[in-house]
Amino acid sequence: MSMSSSFKWANFSRLTARILGLIFGILIFIFALLSGAEAYGNDFMAILKNSPNALPWLFFLLLIWLAWKNEFLGGTIITIIGIAMLFLFQIIGNFMISTFVIILMVLFIGNLFLLSWWLRK
Repeated sequence: MSMSSSFKWANFSRLTARILGLIFGILIFIFALLSGAEAYGNDFMAILKNSPNALPWLFFLLLIWLAWKNEFLGGTIITIIGIAMLFLFQIIGNFMISTFVIILMVLFIGNLFLLSWWLRK
């Protein structure tokens, strides 16, 4: 693979990881923020009471920002968290296809950041 081709693939994987990470993280964050709020009512206070459910996804968005600045460190942490999620939710817990798809997306995004770093190295 030529140097130019390698940088094209690195740019593609970096851009894909950034866009997917932001879109996926924001959508899941909003879902986590709103999905349990109806148990507390139908107002803004209900969303505030349910906000701790969204904290892990806020952390994920912070990791996307970290990977934006340092692809190796951020990609490594995102991938490790994806592996931990896979172990905790799918192997120890009950298997659910929706959770499995979310975990695969986390792993995919982390690996895209690592691929981009590796192709630039």
